[in-house]
Amino acid sequence: MPHRVTQHAGLAGLSPAYFGMVMATGIVSLAASMQGLPRLANVLFALNVAMYATLWVLYLIRLWRHRDAFLQDLGDHLRGAGFFTTVAASSVLGAQFLLLGNQLQMAVMLWGLAVALWLLLTYTIFTILTVKEDKPPLDQGINGGWLLAVVATQSLAVLSALLAARIDQPWKLELNFFALSMWLWGGMLYIWMMALIFYRYAFFRFQPGDLSPPYWINMGAMAISTLAGALLVHNAPDAPFLRSLLPFIKGFTIFYWATGTWWIPMLVVLAVWRHVYKRYPLRYDPLYWGAVFPLGMYSACTHELARVMDLPFLEPLPTVFLGVALLAWLGAFTGAMRQAVRVVITSATNPAWK
Repeated sequence: MPHRVTQHAGLAGLSPAYFGMVMATGIVSLAASMQGLPRLANVLFALNVAMYATLWVLYLIRLWRHRDAFLQDLGDHLRGAGFFTTVAASSVLGAQFLLLGNQLQMAVMLWGLAVALWLLLTYTIFTILTVKEDKPPLDQGINGGWLLAVVATQSLAVLSALLAARIDQPWKLELNFFALSMWLWGGMLYIWMMALIFYRYAFFRFQPGDLSPPYWINMGAMAISTLAGALLVHNAPDAPFLRSLLPFIKGFTIFYWATGTWWIPMLVVLAVWRHVYKRYPLRYDPLYWGAVFPLGMYSACTHELARVMDLPFLEPLPTVFLGVALLAWLGAFTGAMRQAVRVVITSATNPAWK
């Protein structure tokens, strides 16, 4: 049964970051809704529910059949942070259920799951990385994927703020405070990690293969931080402690947006250097969903920033970046479907399956 072995090997090597597909699809759906495209938003919402369920099935099968590989990934410096996509995917899907499906109960359930996953993964992954004896050097052990921990944290801030705006006491104040706390912690975590990533950029040799798609999370982490800040500004009238911090929240929200915006030309230049100057082949990789998500998130966060702070001159940007995000999503989705079709065809033509 040679193909069965191959298939299991493929499942054993399933990327921990594959829930990035759900993150990307979800935020593009929400950005489309913000831009007045409800049909597109709802189609992507339905697709996202199916992908979320399918990925959980695959992850659980992988844990059951390939436990050693699964657990090894948890302690891997480059792959471990990918598990944080489960947190962000749950939060983004929860936001879809709340904003597009008007299903508060499902949103609360996904919020609870996301919080539990965040606690489990944060204190499991970072404990393992701290106490393990064999560690790679900095240039081989860190990339932009580490910032998925920031994205996961800020996704909880976003969903908490959205829920707080739609429920009454006794949980409104508590959710706003939790959202504020996660927003602040996510910002601190970004500063810690970004310092290391930038140091790796500037002081170690950089090869085209080193510039993996998760480096776009450099911008995406700031974009989702901006969205969370904008939602806190929106919620300020309902929470006295947010009103007292309003100038601080507005200032840091713009700080996050400006930082994310700075990254965009830099990442484009590096992508051109990688694929044009160095002629690094462009082929589908599950990690490319980590580049789609920041583009959709930049559209969404800029839309909310312009709305809550009355900045009409920013309004063209969300439309432009939604178009770019849709093109990137189509490219990644086409690549994923082609890969799936190849697996199906190989299975159908393999005598071992007849």
